[in-house]
Amino acid sequence: MLPAKTPTEASGFKALLKNRSFLFLWIGQIFSQIADKVLAVMSIALLDTYNIPARYAASSSSYIFLATTIPAILFGAAAGIFVDRYPKKKIMVISDLIRGGLILLLPILPKEFVVLLLIAFATSTITQAFAPAEQSAIPLVVKPENLLTANALFATTSTASVIVGFGMAPAMLMAVTNISQNGSREILVASLYFIAAGLGQFVKLAETLDTSKHDRKVNPWHELKVGFDYIRSNKLLLNAMIQLAVFSSTIAALPVLTVSLTAEVGLKKEEFGFLVAPAGIGLVLGAGIIGHFGNRMQQKSLPLIGFVGMSIMLVAFTFVDSLWLGLICAGILGLGASLIAVPVQTLIQEKTPESMRGKVFGFQNNAVNIAVAVPLIIVGPLTDRFGLSPVLWGMSVIVTIAGILAWNSTRHVLEEVMKDESSDL
Repeated sequence: MLPAKTPTEASGFKALLKNRSFLFLWIGQIFSQIADKVLAVMSIALLDTYNIPARYAASSSSYIFLATTIPAILFGAAAGIFVDRYPKKKIMVISDLIRGGLILLLPILPKEFVVLLLIAFATSTITQAFAPAEQSAIPLVVKPENLLTANALFATTSTASVIVGFGMAPAMLMAVTNISQNGSREILVASLYFIAAGLGQFVKLAETLDTSKHDRKVNPWHELKVGFDYIRSNKLLLNAMIQLAVFSSTIAALPVLTVSLTAEVGLKKEEFGFLVAPAGIGLVLGAGIIGHFGNRMQQKSLPLIGFVGMSIMLVAFTFVDSLWLGLICAGILGLGASLIAVPVQTLIQEKTPESMRGKVFGFQNNAVNIAVAVPLIIVGPLTDRFGLSPVLWGMSVIVTIAGILAWNSTRHVLEEVMKDESSDL
């Protein structure tokens, strides 16, 4: 995806671990993302203590997830406007403080279902500003030769936070509840956000802001149009986002597909997580390998290998008849996903001007959130109607075609950019 770079002594995990600003940004991300996961589990656990109208009782958890998903679709792109206008460090720190403060309101507000929904909606809305600010900050705290490794590390911990966060959340919430019944769970989640905010204070960003923007009123529609036109006219970024959308959609469909696969491998439906977890482990492993050896690889080829690998594993799932085979296929699928996610994210960061990163990452998050929502809506009904095997074959074909077309177009544009840069030297 990216041109192969000559490894230097300043690249790799060792260089990042010596970078104090990156360390604080990275560790802050860990606390913030674990807080997000624990909050999701806590929101479901709190349903037992809230007054829920009878007509919503059966689907109350679905409404919680909906309340956190809608802001990602509505405000993901718009949030990038403010990221380009204001200091990213302040946006991250204030976002963590506000999210922590919102959670602390829960124990003192009425125990009504609508209150829980509003807090979930508000917290998710604030997260939409935090995400593009964090993504825009990474290129500002690391050198270009360390950007691939930095993204690999962020991808690793982001995936690990899903496994660790959801896995440990019930035990963490139970432990604090045993200490105190009065708001202890809310204090735990808020504390995680506050710790992330505190760590963010130590991040130093070499940021250049256009202060003239502060004197102009924000015209959201105009700013959104500027960002959309920029992405649409930049084939490199457009195709990179298509690749991320295809990758994200496939990963999002995995939990739905594995529910149907559980009967084939001797598991109960509620045990589908056993088949999903290896994909996360594979993604973590792949990101770690890329982070350590990425600068020595021919990075342009990695996304294509990843798409082909994911496509093959989707077909392989149709032949799975044992748990071990299912675990292996899921792990390889996750490994292939890492070959797409890390290089493509690095490319977008490298090729996006600092003044446009907020808008670009806002649109990226919006596209990814929509791509994640689509399979959650249609894959289940399609599987019920046509069966698991046809759906897996269909997804394999879509992943292959979309991946190859987007990768091939991006490769040609990237080569043209490199030629232009060489001619300017």
